[in-house]
Amino acid sequence: TWTVGVTGATGYAGGEVCRLLAGHPFLRLAGVHAGSSAGRRLGELQPHLLPFADLTVQPSDAGSLAGYDVVVLALPHGESAAIAARLPGDVLVVDCGADHRLDDPAAWARWYGGGHPGGWPYGLPELPGQRERLRGATRIAVPGCYPTSVALALAPALAEGLVEPEVVVVAASGTSGAGRSAGPHLLGSEVMGAVSAYGVGGVHRHTPEMVQTLSRAAGTPVTVSFTPTLVPMPRGILATCSARVAPGTDAAAARAAYEKAYADEPFVHLLPEGRWPTTAQVLGANTVALQVAVDPDAGRLVVVAAVDNLTKGTAGAAVQCANLALGLPETTGLPVVGVAP
Repeated sequence: TWTVGVTGATGYAGGEVCRLLAGHPFLRLAGVHAGSSAGRRLGELQPHLLPFADLTVQPSDAGSLAGYDVVVLALPHGESAAIAARLPGDVLVVDCGADHRLDDPAAWARWYGGGHPGGWPYGLPELPGQRERLRGATRIAVPGCYPTSVALALAPALAEGLVEPEVVVVAASGTSGAGRSAGPHLLGSEVMGAVSAYGVGGVHRHTPEMVQTLSRAAGTPVTVSFTPTLVPMPRGILATCSARVAPGTDAAAARAAYEKAYADEPFVHLLPEGRWPTTAQVLGANTVALQVAVDPDAGRLVVVAAVDNLTKGTAGAAVQCANLALGLPETTGLPVVGVAP
C-alpha cells in the first residue's frame, strides 16, 4: 500500500482524485491539502466524499506535503512547479496542471509566461511508446482534458499518414472544466439553455499541447485550429475533430487504423459502425468513446470523441499513470462503467 497526498483536494479535479482513491485497493488517501480552505473538514467542502469527510484540510506548501509516497498536485496552472521542485526525488509526483506538459521553452513563454519549469513524461499511456516512459517514472504530467480527447481522436490517423497535418477541432465542454472558482459566466442563469464559444481564434492554452502531441504522432509539424464551446452540463467533453484525407484514404482504411491502434486498450473504445459517442456514456468512467468516418464529398476524416473531463480527462489519468509508475496493473481502481441516466 502506498500513501497519497492530494493538494487542491477541495476543487473539482482534486475531489475526483479523492473519489477514485476511495475505491483503490493499493493507494490510500492519507492527507488532503488546499490553500484558503486549510483547517476545515473535507466533508464541509466535498460532501460526496463520505469516507474522507473527517479529514482536516492541510496547507499546500511542500513542507506539509512531505512524507507521502505519492503526491497529486491538482492546482491552478503555475502553482505546481515550485512545490514539486521541493519534494524528494523518490516521491511520485503527479501534476494535473499544465506546468510540466510542454517541452518547448518558447511555447511555454508564449502561452503561460515566465521561466519554463521543464517537461515531464506525458501521462497519456495510449499514445505510441508513452506507456514505457511512464513505467517507473517519479514525475508525471497529466494531459489537459481537451488534449486528451483530441490526441486519442487523431493520433492514429496522423501516425498512419491517413490525413494531412492540418486539423480542425470543435469541442464542447461542461462547466466543471473551468474549475470551481466562481465567475459570472458560470452562473446557472448564464449557462442554462445557452451554448457559447470561448478562446476562439487560436488563443486557448490547450492548443500548444495539442500541437506538441499530434506533431509527435505524425512525425511532422501539425497545425491545429481549435474552437472550444461551453455547454450547460456539469461534466463531459464531446470533441469533433477533422482533417483532409490523404490520397487513397477511405472509410475502411480509417476504421482499420483505429481498430489496430486501440484493440488492446482497456479505456479507449471504438464504437460499432453507425453508433456515435455521447458524453452520457462515459460519465464517471475512465473511458473514451470514439467513432470515425470519412466524408467523401468534403474529402475529410471526421472523428468524434467523448470523455469525462474530470475522470479520464484529469483524475482518472492521474491514477492510471500512478498505477503504471508503481508497477501496478494499469486498470487498478479505475471504473469503466459509467453512471446513467
